[in-house]
Amino acid sequence: MTSTATTIEIPGYRVGTWTIDTAHSEVGFSIRHIMISKVKGKFERFAATFVTAENPLESSVTASAEVASITTNEPNRDAHLRTGDFFEAETYPTIDFVSTGVRVEDGDFKVDGDLTIRGITKPVTFDFEFGGFGGDPYGNYKGGATAKTVINREDFGLSYNAALETGGVLLGDKVTITLELQASLQQ
Repeated sequence: MTSTATTIEIPGYRVGTWTIDTAHSEVGFSIRHIMISKVKGKFERFAATFVTAENPLESSVTASAEVASITTNEPNRDAHLRTGDFFEAETYPTIDFVSTGVRVEDGDFKVDGDLTIRGITKPVTFDFEFGGFGGDPYGNYKGGATAKTVINREDFGLSYNAALETGGVLLGDKVTITLELQASLQQ
């Protein structure tokens, strides 16, 4: 990749509309638990559309994850996460992201946008790393990337916590969101 004031070249990059390949992608997160380890989870149902422009910095993305599809491999915890203590899935069925800009900072791509959780919208920035582009055996042209950001869950109304007998609290405030993405160029 080379970058100047007017051009950015990304090997294999193509202009168009791309749809997320959910079978080869993951919307995951991790959070500190009882101050000693991290618990990971993911959303099993999600959608995203990427529109790549001639100038990659003019590209955009819209994405959504279905809150009811949250899984941390512990059914009781997952049910609790869907309640009003956390995501309130019945009232706020999706978590949504809409990009507001793409930029290069110190040679790295950043995707800025608005993240909405529990009806609260806040600006976030994802660190975005292209994995590459190529064709699959079925004639589809694919792109891959990893995106990562850290949010403060309390900024989005996710303030549930519990004090521990040993000191500290049950949950950390920071949540790391990690997206492993593969998308198909639409014909």
